[in-house]
Amino acid sequence: MSNLATVAPKTRNGLLDPKQWLKSTPDALRKLNPKTLWRNPVMFIVEIGALFTTVLAIVEPSTFAWIITVWLWLTVLFANAAEAIAEGRGKAQADSLRKAKTDTVAYRLTAQKEEVTSPGAAVTEVAAPQLKRGDRVLVKAGQVIPGDGDVVTGIASVDESAITGESAPVIRESGGDRSAVMGGTKVLSDWVVVEITQKPGESFLDRMIALVEGANRRKTPNEIALNILLAALTIIFLMAVVTMQPLAIFSKEYMAAARDSAVIDGDGVTGIVLISLLVCLIPTTIGALLSAIGIAGMDRLVQRNVLAMSGRAVEAAGDVNTLLLDKTGTVTYGNRRASEFLSVPGVAAGHLADAAQLSSLADETPEGRSIVVFAKDTYGLRERSAGELSHATWIEFTAQTRMSGVDLAEEQGLHRIRKGAAGSVVDWVTENGGASGDRVQELVDRISNAGGTPLLVAEHKAGHAAEVLGVIHLKDIVKEGMTERFAKLREMGIRTVMITGDNPLTAAAIAKEAGVDDFLAEAKPEDKLDLIKSEQEGGRLVAMTGDGTNDAPALAQADVGVAMNSGTSAAKEAGNMVDLDSDPTKLIEIVAIGKQLLMTRGALTTFSIANDIAKYFAIIPAIFAALYPGLDALNIMRLASPESAIISAVIFNAIIIVLLVPLALKGVAYKPGGASSLLRRNLLIYGVGGIIAPFIGIKLIDLLVSLIPGIS
Repeated sequence: MSNLATVAPKTRNGLLDPKQWLKSTPDALRKLNPKTLWRNPVMFIVEIGALFTTVLAIVEPSTFAWIITVWLWLTVLFANAAEAIAEGRGKAQADSLRKAKTDTVAYRLTAQKEEVTSPGAAVTEVAAPQLKRGDRVLVKAGQVIPGDGDVVTGIASVDESAITGESAPVIRESGGDRSAVMGGTKVLSDWVVVEITQKPGESFLDRMIALVEGANRRKTPNEIALNILLAALTIIFLMAVVTMQPLAIFSKEYMAAARDSAVIDGDGVTGIVLISLLVCLIPTTIGALLSAIGIAGMDRLVQRNVLAMSGRAVEAAGDVNTLLLDKTGTVTYGNRRASEFLSVPGVAAGHLADAAQLSSLADETPEGRSIVVFAKDTYGLRERSAGELSHATWIEFTAQTRMSGVDLAEEQGLHRIRKGAAGSVVDWVTENGGASGDRVQELVDRISNAGGTPLLVAEHKAGHAAEVLGVIHLKDIVKEGMTERFAKLREMGIRTVMITGDNPLTAAAIAKEAGVDDFLAEAKPEDKLDLIKSEQEGGRLVAMTGDGTNDAPALAQADVGVAMNSGTSAAKEAGNMVDLDSDPTKLIEIVAIGKQLLMTRGALTTFSIANDIAKYFAIIPAIFAALYPGLDALNIMRLASPESAIISAVIFNAIIIVLLVPLALKGVAYKPGGASSLLRRNLLIYGVGGIIAPFIGIKLIDLLVSLIPGIS
């Protein structure tokens, strides 16, 4: 379980829990500062309107004026609180991360380029913040790694739970793709020399804290475009509302019936009414929730232990067209496993299984262990250990012989069993007077053509020629559920490409079984980069995962580059996301979260615009029916009075923000589908819902407001 996930605020009582709103109140009040609020043009206009109504209510106090003023301020506060709640969830996570950032003591090597061969090298104690890029530090068992860097000497077991929450220790060693270490993690055994790669204040932990707090969250291009649209709509409605004043003045000779109204006086429509009408008609709902939606999207990634370096990366994940996946560890388990025993004519399947298991007991490779387990599970053989057979001499697997086996001392003489690569075993059989035969070659060719790896099992009994008993079929095992997941991605319009270093024949077999759309075989770093560029030149967004230095160019080129936390510093710096769990399959979840963010924004935008249209037709007839009696026919809700209509609309406008905060933070339920089905769903649920909700809500509030003394 992720450390980040466990520190996320509990929401079992619902996101409308009053405690959350009370806790966010101080931050919401601080956000009333115009220097902060001007970045949200819609809510900035609402705040200016609230200031004007406050002044007007003081100059000419009335129940109507003060009710409007209070609810306009509440509208701004609710919008600020929505953002504060979203940020608060990140701050809780950041507080937990800060506990990992202590005043760590660093043991800097006195001679920086010294070749350290033991933990007794000369060091100088310094505070961790004083370390500079390029410094080398010695970290022994029980000590905390003082900063981000790469292991340049040694190997050690490292506890990364303070950062990732994963309790299982990991191995970090010099060279290869598992050399990167993070500040705040702890060495459990042995010792390492770490070369610091971070700049002061720019450690991985520092970036995590800043990002989960949302301090560095920049608006994404789509968010900026939507803000521009909202500002344009606000200007249009502002112009429309302003023109109502001269229209009302021009029509004042017809105002006798309405002259005593708090809404309309001899000088036209009152200022409070104009401001209220403007606030109700501009897109305040989406304007209030837009920032919270973006922050919550990054928060959902953090809860899944993925750190996005920018909101732009999260949004890009939602628009991905092509997904590049490494075969090993992503599509398949990573090690080939025994999947089938094929005996030659005249050899019982049980005899082959027994010989395969015995000859694999001294083979400690993952493939060898898989043969032992497969024989036990499929043929009911007890899983034996090498120590059980005292009369046996074990032949361990080596890269030179490419075989393993056992020599059994029996009454009839020495009984030898071997298992290994086809060529090695055939040579052994030939040396011991036997022949493999055409049937064996047939089986070997069949397995090879299917993309598998054939291993032969042979035995040699005293007084007899050696013979091949059969063939073990080793294959890459596709992870459970991957075919279904790729099918869902296909429904989402995402093309999947498997990348592997295997030959084209093997790659084609795995790709077909897994259900990916395409594959790149015998892939080199430049091949990955060329593939990404080719996809992007076709107007497609590309996502990929990687952990090695050789993946860095492709990660940097990809629109969404997810680096594994266990990988090199170069990979993590090149990508725009880091998976703290180092699980390559999480890329599929990241795409789903990105799409959910875009869907949530689209759904609430649809609701907000539909909501404003409905409020327009609900309020205008009630307000101006006294001036233009013909409009009374459109007053289908039969609101009690113009004053009651305006108050009800303003209150509804504020309350709907509160009611939609859980949806903004949790996100719209994601279901794979095409663009047309998503649009239809948006229009039917959030479009129609946005039109119906104001009519019901405003009418219910109107019934209560009309009971207030002073509101006719």
